[in-house]
Amino acid sequence: MAEQTVKVKKGLSANAKKVIVLCSMVALLVLTGVLNFVLNGDLLSRDDPTTVGGDAVTTFFSDYRTNRETARAEEMSYLDAIISSEDSSAEAKTTAEEMKQELLGNIEAELVIESLIKAKGFEDAIVTMSTENINIIVDQPELEAAQVSQILGIILEETDYAATQVVVVPYEA
Repeated sequence: MAEQTVKVKKGLSANAKKVIVLCSMVALLVLTGVLNFVLNGDLLSRDDPTTVGGDAVTTFFSDYRTNRETARAEEMSYLDAIISSEDSSAEAKTTAEEMKQELLGNIEAELVIESLIKAKGFEDAIVTMSTENINIIVDQPELEAAQVSQILGIILEETDYAATQVVVVPYEA
């Protein structure tokens, strides 16, 4: 009697599983960042007798930076885990390395732009870059056209963003 070979259909391939895990980790990272921002924004909007005027502004800017650094540290950790994993495919490692380089470039550019904005006389500023736009929050209750023009000039000199991709937001405590 001839032996019959029975092929069992496997579920997902190893690469597909890795891609799913990678996408899940990135989605969790984004969710963590959004939750941190929303929850801290909610905390700042409450009437807290311990923060008045300038302290609330300082708290907003420092909390935002802390949350941004935490989210980025988590993202770097995920990317490093993919890069160093022996189970990761070459394609997944390459993608993770590219994402890490892009993230590092954004971090450096944001710090430079924040410093340049402060050098123009603004008390504080936060810059966040994405693939679609760049957001700048400035510690100023109102901005004049000349001030926005100064900030826009910095962005256009330091990045490849078009003027239509720049969002400047005054922060009012």
